[in-house]
Amino acid sequence: MNVGFVGLGAMGAAMVRNLLGKGVSVTVWNRSRAIVDELAAEGAIPAATADEAFAADIVLTMLAHDKAMREVLIDSGVLARARKGVVHVNHATISTDLAAELAGLHAELGLGYVAAPVFGRPPVAQAGGLNVLSAGAADATAKAQPVLEMLAAKVWPLGEDPVRANALKLAGNFMIVSAIESMGEAVALGEAYGVAAPDLLDMLSSTLFAAPIYKIYGAMIAERRYTPPGFAAELGLKDVRLVLDAAEAKGLSMPLADLAEASLESLLGGDEKNLDLAALAEVARGRVEGR
Repeated sequence: MNVGFVGLGAMGAAMVRNLLGKGVSVTVWNRSRAIVDELAAEGAIPAATADEAFAADIVLTMLAHDKAMREVLIDSGVLARARKGVVHVNHATISTDLAAELAGLHAELGLGYVAAPVFGRPPVAQAGGLNVLSAGAADATAKAQPVLEMLAAKVWPLGEDPVRANALKLAGNFMIVSAIESMGEAVALGEAYGVAAPDLLDMLSSTLFAAPIYKIYGAMIAERRYTPPGFAAELGLKDVRLVLDAAEAKGLSMPLADLAEASLESLLGGDEKNLDLAALAEVARGRVEGR
């Protein structure tokens, strides 16, 4: 099976390396060329255009946001030119509106479409340990399943409507942001009373909150280790805004998401932009310290 891969940021590149390590033939394309050349040196087949990547049997995409998806795949005509029967697996975290639009567009063009957003940071992706959501028509998901299993600790099937996978992904990312916000506020309270962040977070993430999100992000918050980003704060803000848009479309109010948006805007309002999402905790610390 030939696999195409479009979008080689930290996550996309890690996923490609995992597939290469399992002997999969992967044709790669990215808007910036350096990572294409790097992966080609590791065994990937470099593509000069996104169309070349879409010549594969299955094409995986991991683009940063809705705008990139539109520019690279829709506005460019790449999807319109793709060979009928190709299965496109979209791993990106996108809006529920675009998810619905893509499902309809692929059906019109005779292309298979699977929404398969993932949970996990780049090292987990390279090790093949992602949790992969999967939703799409039965024939498309069946064709994609062997590749998804190479990427995943577990593939979570969510039926035939691709929008469901993207809605669940947004819900999960909202919970991650909320966990970091709560840890930041807890650390600020503890530090105000002389409890060091490593002591507070080690105790709580080993007992009451013994879960990967609290352990991974808790360690980063305790050490104030926010670069290089594994989950960029800018992407976290993008996701929270998508959450709010999705909620508004259904008449839902999400006060915690409103708070998260404001906190992330505050974090990214300074000079430093290239921060991990864990740096959100510094906003809570700043409230206590009066910054």
